[in-house]
Order: sequence, then C-alpha cells, then structure tokens
Amino acid sequence: MWLNRRKPPVETGPGPVFEVGGPQEVDAMPTPVHRTAYLMMGLAGAVVVAFGLSAIAEIFVWSFFALVLTICIYPLRAWLEGHGAKRGVATCGVVFAVVLLLAVFVSALFVSFAQFLTLLPQYTDELRSWTSDLGAWLTSIGFGQHQVDEISSWFDPDKVLGFVGEIVGGASGFVTAAVILLTMVMLMGMDSSFARTLVRGIHPSRPRLASAGIAYTIGVRRYMVVTTLLGVAQGTVNWIALMLLGIPGAALWGLLAFLCSFIPNIGYFIAIVPPIVFGALIGGWPLVIAVIVVYGIVNAVIQSLIQPRVVGNAVQLSQSLTFFSVLFWAVVLGPMGAVLAIPLTLLVRMLLVDSNPDMTWVRPALGDLDEARRIMEVEDVAAKAERRRRRAAT
Repeated sequence: MWLNRRKPPVETGPGPVFEVGGPQEVDAMPTPVHRTAYLMMGLAGAVVVAFGLSAIAEIFVWSFFALVLTICIYPLRAWLEGHGAKRGVATCGVVFAVVLLLAVFVSALFVSFAQFLTLLPQYTDELRSWTSDLGAWLTSIGFGQHQVDEISSWFDPDKVLGFVGEIVGGASGFVTAAVILLTMVMLMGMDSSFARTLVRGIHPSRPRLASAGIAYTIGVRRYMVVTTLLGVAQGTVNWIALMLLGIPGAALWGLLAFLCSFIPNIGYFIAIVPPIVFGALIGGWPLVIAVIVVYGIVNAVIQSLIQPRVVGNAVQLSQSLTFFSVLFWAVVLGPMGAVLAIPLTLLVRMLLVDSNPDMTWVRPALGDLDEARRIMEVEDVAAKAERRRRRAAT
C-alpha cells in the first residue's frame, strides 16, 4: 500500500507543475515547432503543383478561362432571374452571351492575322534593309556577331511569316481549345444556377471560406470587366493615333494593344514593338519617337491613373508580386497564363490567405496596404510638424 502511494508534486520554479515518477508524468518542455520543415514541405508541394499544372496546361488554362468568363457574365444570370426568367432560360442567356463574345473576339483575331500576313510581304525589302542597319549599329557599339545575328533574327520577315502562319494554320490546336472552352462554358453556366444555394450552405460551417469566395468572384469580375473596357479604349485611341501618323496596319496594332492590356507591366512593351518597327520603316526616328510618345501617354493615363482608381481594392496585389505572377504563370501555363495571371494569383491568395484566419498577417506583404498607408500618412504629418518646430526653434 505504501509503495503505491503517489509522490507529492515537485515544483520547478515558474514553469508548469508536474509529478515525478508517476504514471501521468507530464513533460515540462513544449514540443518544438519545426517551421523550417513546414516551409520546405510547403515549397515542395508548390513545386509539385506547378509541374502538375504545366503538364495539363492545355486543359487547365481553357477550363480556368471558362470559369473566369462565367464569373464575369454571372450578373446577367442574376438580372434575368430577378426579372422572372426561369433558370433554364437564364442559363441559355449566359451561354449565348459568352459564345457571342468569343465569336466576335476570335473573328477579329483571325482577320487581324490575315491582314498581317498580307501586310508584312509589302515591306519585306524595307524590313531587311532596316534589320541590316540595326545589325551594323549594334556591331558599332560593341555587340558580338553572334548576338547581332540572334537579335536580327527576331525581325527576319521569313521567320515572322512562318511563325504567324503556324499560328493561323494550327487548326487542330484551336479546335481542341474551342471544344474545351465551349463545353466548360456550357457546363459551368448550368452549374452556376446552384452557386447562391451552395454558398449559403457553406457559410454556417465555413463562413470565412464563403466570404473569401464571394470576394474573389467580385474582385475577378471587377478586374476583368474594367480591364476589358479600358483595353477597348486603349486600343481604339492607339488605332486612331497610329492611323493619323500613317503607320501601316493601325487597326491591327490597336487590337494588339487591347490584347496586351490584360498582361500587366509587360503588355505595353509587347504592344509597342510592331508600331515602332513599321514607323521606323516608313518614317525613321521622328515617327518612332511619335509612336513612343503616343503609347506612353495613353498607357500612363489609362493603366497608371484610371485603372487603379476604378478597380480600387479588388486586386490588392503589390507591383512586384504582379510582375512576378505574370512571369510565373507564363512559364507554367504559356501565353494564356500571362493573360490570366491576376485571376490565378487571386485564386491562390483566396485559398491560402483570405480563407485562413491565421494568415491575415500576410496580406500587407502581398499588397493590402490600406493600413500601412494610413500609418505612413500619420508619420508624414508628424515628421512635417517636427521639421516646422525645428525651423521655428532656430
């Protein structure tokens, strides 16, 4: 009996109390959290996901594009159902609207490619002469012959025509993409009729996930719609300006400016190259400078002033993260990855940060800088008052 008596608790200072030798002995030291191991596992998982997405890029990119289109056109469904239309009629209206937009866009794209294929041969001799002069100038400033040949090959008319011809002639790729896109649009259009009910069902048990999903759809819709409208304005202004300057293919370069408006930070530099080249062919440096000035003004006004004010807090991604996301998704998913970079990045943020209450501290580092701006404004006011006080004291 005496041997089975439990020993009295022993205190070990300010730490927790535990019993020595008893069957319920508790370890006084907490188990260490291996954050580095968790971080490495998370990075490894991200690499696996990136490689997996790259392997199914042709399927994933068009399926996700269909999701973005469904999100953007969803208010039409809500409007139709709000005016008494049945769900089937609303679904048909959504699918028809998306197909109509895609048909107009694809038609304009193919017409533009066809115009380019007829335009470039007219300036083949001038382009080759200009390329030769460019190579001589690069050689004079110290570029090696191999580098000069590589840069000059970018403007080789035969290679450019071959590349565009492969794009236009790649009917099988377009058919596959069209089948996937149209099928997913129709299926997602039908499934979207259950969206509100599903969100209401998720909200009681996962309120943060439901709220994050709603915020994601609102942010993507606002970004895509505003970018589309401003892209149309940007392309139209560029088209008119290039037409007044006498640049060949002004309508084509206006369409290119519209397409490149969906690629943040990089699209401007892609859209300006062809007008500069054709401006140099027909007018030399004065016309090149005029094109740069026009594109610079239009880009600065629309993408730097108007778009941030209209989009507002829908995106909340830092400029550095935006630029990196374009590069990352372009490598993983190809050209369409660059176009869908912002919606894809917002989806990752929604899944990992917005829906997780333990990760809200990451949002300022990703670009949610409202609180930081308020703090900086207060600090600036205090610093300004301090400078005034010092000047008054001296």
